Amino acid sequence: MLTLFADMEDKQRVVIAGAGLVGSLLSVFLIKRGYEVKVLEKRSDPRKSMRSEGRSINLALSHRGLRALEAADAELPSRVLSEAVPMYGRQMHDEQGHLSFQPYSSTNECIYSVSRSGLNNCLINTAEQQGVSFLFEHSIAQTDFASKTIQVHHQGQLISISAPVLLAADGSFSKVRASLEVQGLCRSTLEKIDHGYKELDIPSDKGVLLEPQTALHIWPRGEYMLIALPNFDHSYTGTLFLPFNDTNQELSFQELDNESSIHRFFDNHFSDASALFTDLAKQYLNNPTSYLANVFTDRWAFGSWLLIGDAAHGIVPFYGQGMNAGFEDCRLLDELLTQHNHNFEGAFHAFSTNRKKDTDAIARLAMDNFIEMRDLVADERFLLQKKIEGALTKALPTQWKTLYSEVTFSDTPYSEALARGKRNQLIMNEIMNDPALDLTNWQEKEMWDRLLYKVQRAVGL
Repeated sequence: MLTLFADMEDKQRVVIAGAGLVGSLLSVFLIKRGYEVKVLEKRSDPRKSMRSEGRSINLALSHRGLRALEAADAELPSRVLSEAVPMYGRQMHDEQGHLSFQPYSSTNECIYSVSRSGLNNCLINTAEQQGVSFLFEHSIAQTDFASKTIQVHHQGQLISISAPVLLAADGSFSKVRASLEVQGLCRSTLEKIDHGYKELDIPSDKGVLLEPQTALHIWPRGEYMLIALPNFDHSYTGTLFLPFNDTNQELSFQELDNESSIHRFFDNHFSDASALFTDLAKQYLNNPTSYLANVFTDRWAFGSWLLIGDAAHGIVPFYGQGMNAGFEDCRLLDELLTQHNHNFEGAFHAFSTNRKKDTDAIARLAMDNFIEMRDLVADERFLLQKKIEGALTKALPTQWKTLYSEVTFSDTPYSEALARGKRNQLIMNEIMNDPALDLTNWQEKEMWDRLLYKVQRAVGL
């Protein structure tokens, strides 16, 4: 068996498993520290191939991700945002085709729709320019923690790679994590949900008809929903979320298995979107149906080896925080390496100890937001609550922040945001249960003063 890198000085060599978003960004942080950084990736070089190797939900880049990009390389945010589309809120489409817009922020803050492949290629280019080596078509077979080696398949050979320092950023289905589990070093839980997803593209000539271009479009339908994120060329990436199986024969992926059932379903439930998809039935039948899951791992740090990003804590996509949380992982780990004077074991242990409560919190928030997007965004009382919360943010900017704002537009640890969100919801429950409050009178002075007093009393003003 061929062995690579065994003659390099151990303390200067870092191996990263996975050249996806987190692994590529992490390599930029580490190369700046003077390490010899090697990144192993099972795919061929994505910059040289037009072939899609799997499909994934479009990405929403927000504050945490942007801050990490800037910390890694001051020029990265401008490069990434040059082909990103700002989204200032949700554009809701009801079953009758009526529209309603829900802003993300009372101060016009936005998130950005970005191309996964474009962002990944940008990060790989940046890393290579700074000296990172990428070894594509190197598929991990297994690891041996005792000897700090990895076995990989490459061009028909089994190669042993010395990895005294290893950071596994190889995704929710991490081969490194699975190998460590076999060795009895950790345990993980893959928490699947009943819904899967399928991507359906809206071309540019139809996308220009979907307004505004600067919004996330959502068609909420209770147990299922359709969303569409804008792309830089005016196309949209649509994603259908639907149960895998259901007793109602129209409402599951299992039952939509031919052209007539697909067209009937979209015409009946997404009538204003149905005509936007070119070759709808062909796309639907050809594109894969993927499942959604949270990943919980009981241990991330193993001396000088570490699980990071989705390999440690994969989450469902409904808060738009999977990539942002992974990028924040990279920034926080970089700060810990400084605090621990480049001691990998100390930094890795501190990272896993401090970070897990926050990734558990965002996993819960993502599931809660799925229910909100799917079931509640068209409910009148829910929409009224959101309007009141927005008004409270303006009236009490330092005392009242919405949960969405703290998660999306700040660095507040996810666990702290979740705790304050629970407190705020108890306050809002009291307000919304006030029998004198209705859909039209909340802005009248007497009612507004009444609910403002309740909030001030609850937050200790």
